[in-house]
Amino acid sequence: MNRRAFSKTLLSLSALPLTSATRTKFSIRLLRHATLVVNIRNTSFLVDPMLSPKDAMDPVGNAESKSRIPMVDLPVSNDELSKILGDVDAILVTHTHRDHWDDVAQKMINKAKPVFCQPADLEKIKGQGFTDVHAIEDTASFKGITIHRTGGQHGTGEIGQRMGTVSGFVLEAAGESLYIAGDTIWCAEVEEALNKFKPQTTVVNAGGAQFLTGDPITMSAADVLKVSTFKTRVVAVHMDTVNHCKVTREVLRNYLQEKDKTGLVFIPADGSKV
Repeated sequence: MNRRAFSKTLLSLSALPLTSATRTKFSIRLLRHATLVVNIRNTSFLVDPMLSPKDAMDPVGNAESKSRIPMVDLPVSNDELSKILGDVDAILVTHTHRDHWDDVAQKMINKAKPVFCQPADLEKIKGQGFTDVHAIEDTASFKGITIHRTGGQHGTGEIGQRMGTVSGFVLEAAGESLYIAGDTIWCAEVEEALNKFKPQTTVVNAGGAQFLTGDPITMSAADVLKVSTFKTRVVAVHMDTVNHCKVTREVLRNYLQEKDKTGLVFIPADGSKV
């Protein structure tokens, strides 16, 4: 096999699920963008649901691209989506920006489903009619799973302040942990969470989301690579769906290839499991 063919093989492997020899007790399915279905110990969480059909929402303003969002359809039928919503045990919302908690999700999800969120969003979600909402200040428990809230920075400077409070969550059970970093750039809070919880798997919101001015507000390719230097399996999501995300899957794969770090980050396709 020549060098070019070998590189293509490595690129394809970075998008594939793990083998049974390396698979953890967590199952993670990416639906689209940051919307995940996480299963652990027969308990499932729907994370950051954005369920609108393709092109249903206005684009994010002050961005180079003017494409309507979501830019792609959900990878499931309406019947399968309804089944997913019926089967999940709880909803986990890192923050309530519309690409993580949209109007369609609020209408479709059973209002009696348990919802876990950051304290800043408690009253907002209750005001939307949900009756079993739990704000996690530090730690909570659900069906034998411990949920820790972590901090983050949704950008820098004035833009970061305007983006508001965001959180990540670490799910711990049976001696394993999954860190869902949420909408954050690489920052001290992310490094602290990685050092403190030592997660076997970390889901990062990549995409390098950016406005016409200012720095990225979600992880750039370089940020994702920093996370991969820790002893954690990195799963990169949050790409190819919202118009201000400038780092696509292709861009991230190419960057990792240039740095000879292709095997450190998994980049799932919409609908796939890792």
